[in-house]
This record gives sequence, structure tokens and C-alpha cells, in this order.
Amino acid sequence: MNRIRRIVLSVAALLFISQNPFAMENRFSGSQLESLNRSKQQIGAKHPRYLAAYQKLVKEADKALKEGPFSVMDKKLVPPSGDKHDYLSLAPYFWPDPSKPDGKPYLRKDGQVNPETRGDFVDYTRKDHFFDNVNMLGYAFFFSEDKRYAEKAIQLMQTWFVDPDTRMNPNLNFGQGVPGSVTGRPFGIIEFGGIKDVLTTLEILKYKKALSADLETSIRNWLKEYANWLETSTIGMAERATKNNHGTHYDVQLTEILLFLGEEEKARQILESVKLKRIASQIEPDGSQPEELARTKSFSYSSMNLGGFIQLARLGSQCGVDLWNFETKDGRSIRKAINYMIPFALDPQSWKYEQITKIEDSVPSLMRTIGIAAWQFKDENLRKITKAEVEKVEGLLLLTNPMVQ
Repeated sequence: MNRIRRIVLSVAALLFISQNPFAMENRFSGSQLESLNRSKQQIGAKHPRYLAAYQKLVKEADKALKEGPFSVMDKKLVPPSGDKHDYLSLAPYFWPDPSKPDGKPYLRKDGQVNPETRGDFVDYTRKDHFFDNVNMLGYAFFFSEDKRYAEKAIQLMQTWFVDPDTRMNPNLNFGQGVPGSVTGRPFGIIEFGGIKDVLTTLEILKYKKALSADLETSIRNWLKEYANWLETSTIGMAERATKNNHGTHYDVQLTEILLFLGEEEKARQILESVKLKRIASQIEPDGSQPEELARTKSFSYSSMNLGGFIQLARLGSQCGVDLWNFETKDGRSIRKAINYMIPFALDPQSWKYEQITKIEDSVPSLMRTIGIAAWQFKDENLRKITKAEVEKVEGLLLLTNPMVQ
């Protein structure tokens, strides 16, 4: 699964979130459902742009019909627990020490991905395929009414979460381990951000009455155990305590799951804490994000963290927690972070911090992130800035994107 497709799927899932996520029976409703139905009507009317997007979606979904099912049991390495049901990944920025016969302990090269962390020996790539395909199949089912897509999505989820021989244990104890140093790190939790794609498909299946009560119960029980692990494990609590993009996306992931499970008050408490715990501590009065600027891919990480804040703000809107307009006394806010990034989105070469990959590759996703904010703020200036990028939207992102309808 290529990186661009994962970005499109991730943004599409963000834009899918509807107005009332407090229970699965009610989450798939409101303005976002209206948006999806408008896209469906445009497909039926053979609108050229929407029809092309739909055809692209179906083509990808047809490929997904032939892939999988995926299981943590398929990796070649065995986790330190001795149980292949445990998820296993390796820290992407760590490489063998050339001065050591066995290369251990591995050394950190920030921003440089070691290809061995993305192969069949671990679960990282397989997990991405699972999340992406489930999401693609869910939307294909919604727009086409073809039950094959629903049945395949159900098979994938049954294999990953439920079947005793193939299911993943609901923990990330061995995520982003470093050979010769540590078997698992808190930073591995961010790898499971794609769980929201599973939630989206579950909601579609539920709405279309294609989800059995048994499967729903089994997956909800898995999610409850996983949420408990996030909240109470040593690794989970350490990730929650981080003060950069990892802490932001930890909040996104846990909040999404809690809202899906109907844990409104717990989710609201997390979102309220974002004001001081995340915005006040991670964003400077000028809108810069120092923890991200210190990275070797400072533009990419600043954009990524801003995307996490936008996700939290949208979730907050559904819970009565206004993160869009929150500002500290000295001027720290999500809006300031957006304003800080705009000049560099328009002129990437003016970025003065370290960026070891092509900065232009990160601009489109940043522009779409700002576009989401423009739509939320009803800000015509922001809309003009992002107009060109929004007009390029195609495929699944077009079909699920109220900004371009």
C-alpha cells in the first residue's frame, strides 16, 4: 500500500466523522451522512468527476477483494513474549551499529527509515494493509450496495480481531522495539492510528444492517480491552505523557475508540485536557511547534501534529468541547498553528528548519488539513489559499469530502 493512498484514506476517514458519535446507532448520521448521500446521488446522475472517483474506488476495492485476510500470525519473527498473537514492530529510525558484529544495540538516525522495519518479519506493513483495505471496502459497500465488499471487510475483521487462531492480542507491548536495547516502546502506539478506519467501516456495516450482533460484540470487547491497555499500561501511560505529536495522536486514537464505545464523558475529559496539556504546551504564541521543529523532518512533523490537533478539534465539536477557538492568555491556539504554517505551505523553500526529505511532498496534505479548518471556520481567506489543492481532490477523498461539495 503506497504512502499517498494511506494519506488519502486517513484524511477521508477524518472527514467522515459525523456530528453525533456518542453511540454507534447514532454516529452515522447528520451532515456527514448527508454529504455521503450527495456523493451517491452524483454517482447515480453520472456526474463525470464523481463517477470517475467512484470507478477509482471500486477498482481499488476489487483489488482488496483478492487480498488477505491478514493476521499477526503471518509475521516471521516471534515477539519476546513467545506469543505470535502479540503485535510486533521495530523502531523505523534505528539501524544496525556497523562497529558491532551483530549490529546491536541499534543506533538512531532520526527521519531515516530502516527498510527491515517494513518487511514480512514484523506486523507493520500487514497492519497497514488491513486498515486500508477494511476502510476501502466499507466505503465501496456504501456507494455500490455490493455485498461482496461488506463480506470481505467482515472476513478481514473477523480474522484480525476475533478468530482464536489468528486474532491479535489487544496490546502494543512490542511496538517499535529497538534490537539490543528495548523490546517495545510507547512510540509504537502511533502505528495504530488507522484503527479509526475500522470504526468507520463498522459504522457503515451497522447503518446498512450488514453487521451481525456477534461480530459487533466481539470487536467491541476487543476495543474495550485495547482502550483499557492504552489507559492503564506502562507503555500507554508513557505515550500519554509525551509532549509532541505522539501525545496528540494518542489522544486522537483513544478518543475515537471511547466515542465509538459510547464512553462520552471519558472522551470529553480527554478533549478538555487538550487545551492545557497539548495546545498550551506544544504550540508557542507565534504558532510554532518547538518539539516538531527539532526533528530532522521538521516541516512534515509540524504538519502531522497540526493534523492531529484538527482531528481533536473536530471530535471536540461533537462533544461540546470547543478546541477551534480556545486560546491561552499568551495567545497559543490551533488557529495560531495554522497561521504559522500557511506562509510555508505557499512558499516551501522559505522554511528554515531541517527537512531531510522533499518538503514539497508534505505540502498537499498540509493544504488539505488547512482546508478542513477553512471549512470549519467558514474562513474565505483560508478557502482561497487551499482552493487549488482542494480542487485536485479525487477518488475516495472526493466522495467523502464535504469541503468540495
